[in-house]
Amino acid sequence: MGLKIVEVGEPVLRRKARPLTAAEILGKDTRRLIENMRETMRNAPGVGLAAPQIGISLQIAVIEDRAEYHKDAAPEKLAERERNPVPFHAIINPHIRKSSAQKVEFYEGCLSLPGFTAIVPRAHGVRVECLDERGKAKVIDATGWYARILQHEIDHLRGWIYIDRMLSRSFSSLDNFTRFSKEKSIKDVRTELNLE
Repeated sequence: MGLKIVEVGEPVLRRKARPLTAAEILGKDTRRLIENMRETMRNAPGVGLAAPQIGISLQIAVIEDRAEYHKDAAPEKLAERERNPVPFHAIINPHIRKSSAQKVEFYEGCLSLPGFTAIVPRAHGVRVECLDERGKAKVIDATGWYARILQHEIDHLRGWIYIDRMLSRSFSSLDNFTRFSKEKSIKDVRTELNLE
């Protein structure tokens, strides 16, 4: 069953979500929640969804960057973003333990702020410690687009949205992004917007 995605302005998106207990993680309600979040994320479609985005203040997010989402992207754009398919998985009670000093900038969007995008600086690589959907400890070392997805979803669990980190002059409707910026490099967009 697809769930309703809440939009910016809903108080739940600005609260730090509560960690799940071991018993909650293994419970049937959490399994059902993960499946419903998976379906909701795919229907949107998106590459990640955090529980606060469906109005539930728990530290759980689902992630999946399906190969079919890449089919219309230019190979050079995928390479530039270091974007590769990521299989479906849930992260529970995650913590970013290490971030690379190198920052990368790309446009980002959010299912809770539909129709808009902006350039967001993020760490190129992260190490995330979390629990999986079976309650097992997991360490994820990610770079490129996968690292960006992890940072975006973990931000949601802390009450942050990409607009809190964006380069505000780059904020745009998706229509105008497609018209004016989609085919340009971030460097060229930065120059045009006087972000240098």
